[in-house]
Amino acid sequence: MTRAGRFAKKEGQTMEAMPAKMMPAETTNDDAAVLRVAEPPRQSVPLVFASPHSGRDYPADFVAASRLDPRMLRRSEDSFVDELYSGVVELGAPLIAALFPRAYCDPNREPYELDPAMFSGDLPEHANTRSPRVLAGLGTIARVVASGAEIYAGRLPVSEVEHRISRCYRPYHRRLKDLVDATRKAFGWSLLVDCHSMPSVGGPMDRDSGLSRVDVVLGDCFSAACSPLFTQVAEDAFTHLGYRVVRNAPYAGGFTTRHYGQPRQGSHALQIEINRALYMDEGQHCHGRDFAKVQADLQKVAAALAAAAAEFGRP
Repeated sequence: MTRAGRFAKKEGQTMEAMPAKMMPAETTNDDAAVLRVAEPPRQSVPLVFASPHSGRDYPADFVAASRLDPRMLRRSEDSFVDELYSGVVELGAPLIAALFPRAYCDPNREPYELDPAMFSGDLPEHANTRSPRVLAGLGTIARVVASGAEIYAGRLPVSEVEHRISRCYRPYHRRLKDLVDATRKAFGWSLLVDCHSMPSVGGPMDRDSGLSRVDVVLGDCFSAACSPLFTQVAEDAFTHLGYRVVRNAPYAGGFTTRHYGQPRQGSHALQIEINRALYMDEGQHCHGRDFAKVQADLQKVAAALAAAAAEFGRP
């Protein structure tokens, strides 16, 4: 198999100077190219952490077909979020991270949120072609990056839909579901923390276009996706550390939060968005001077959630 069918790692066709990724992972051979799972020797807390948008392994054929240069393609990345949360494994929780980039395939969407204008050929009848995400150009296969720039010079073959969904999307959610199900089986319930970062200023595809953002946005689908306890614990922990926090605006939670956030079934989900300017250079896509501080603070927030989970699970 050529590398065009896998995931490349150098500038031009690939990304230059990629920092070290997560610690060694427990993955199958089929999944190892598209996701990574770091697990403790024994899971001791009913928490699962996920980073769906920090992937930075760009397929060479994708980069070659794009009208954007590699730096522009990275505008949609939640860069380094997998690294920011890598310490949760020490707390006894697993961490799953997509290795493929969001601009290539977005696992925080329904599996078939697709813009028919992007493809040559008919989409499956079950495709959701009119969702707000699709209309904004940010479906499962995105039309634009977060800055609003068009990714492709022409239409994609419709066969590309199933290729990316079967290659990337399905393995990610299959593994994430396994982690959530195993946690619920072991503890009786689970809390999925979906980990994201956001541009420091709202982009043209966002409701807050041009506006400066707070430090942290907590999304619980307006209290529908998890117990209010967990949202409050996260807010209190961030506030105590000096961060400005809001809930559900502009991000209330994506597909992952809605899909896995079923509190009545013992499955809770909370989305955390952190302002990129706090930990990275947004223009250069590199660690900022406060990266280690933010990483340590997120470990404290995760510890607070773990402590709350211990109390929540008591009879």
